[in-house]
Amino acid sequence: MMKLSFENQVAVISGGASGLGLAIARKLISNNVRVLLLDIDSSGLEEITGELGEKANSRVLDISNEESVQRIIREIIEEYGSIDILVNSAGITGNTGIMSHEVDSVDMERVFNVNFKGSWMLSKYIIPYMLKQDYGRILHIASIAGKEGNAGMLAYSASKAAVIGMAKVQGKEYAGSGITVNALAPAVIRTKMVENMPEEQVKYMTDKIPMKRCGTLEEIANLAKYIVSPENSFTTGFTFDLSGGRATY
Repeated sequence: MMKLSFENQVAVISGGASGLGLAIARKLISNNVRVLLLDIDSSGLEEITGELGEKANSRVLDISNEESVQRIIREIIEEYGSIDILVNSAGITGNTGIMSHEVDSVDMERVFNVNFKGSWMLSKYIIPYMLKQDYGRILHIASIAGKEGNAGMLAYSASKAAVIGMAKVQGKEYAGSGITVNALAPAVIRTKMVENMPEEQVKYMTDKIPMKRCGTLEEIANLAKYIVSPENSFTTGFTFDLSGGRATY
């Protein structure tokens, strides 16, 4: 069932209370998509949902908790009838600026639980509904760190590499179903998460960008909108670049 426009589609966006998720939500709402924001930040969700208007709703969710994910997705389906778009934008960096032999196993597990496991579980429980309607668009937000690896960021880089691998696998698995699954690998985007990182870590990453600047939220929202649009019907299992020339493959 090919959908010809965004009109009245339903999008689920994790990490929707701020940063990339919120920017993508604003862009989709401006294209008449109904948006469900998921985030663990209850106060941030409440504040932003009221601002976004009638096209937006929200659910507080720890995406690393499988039982909660399953329940929330079931509730969304019961209320809205379908989920057409999934954007997995929730992510954390974990501890940075440390050598691999100094990485704490608890921090490694925490980063993987959010960045990889959370994205996998949301897709796990949403894909069956997309299969029933023969249509869906899934976007996993990865990172240039998942392609190249950032020194001092083992947990983050490895988790984003896993996200890219998942997009490749899922893209192949559902290629004949009307569902596309892609990833987006930005370089440094000036978000709250990046601002909380040590300045030397941000400089290390920015210095690698030939354009010598951070990407903007508007730039990532514009590209994300295309990736999850009905027009993106013949690209799946692919990792889109948004790196100012840093990515060469």
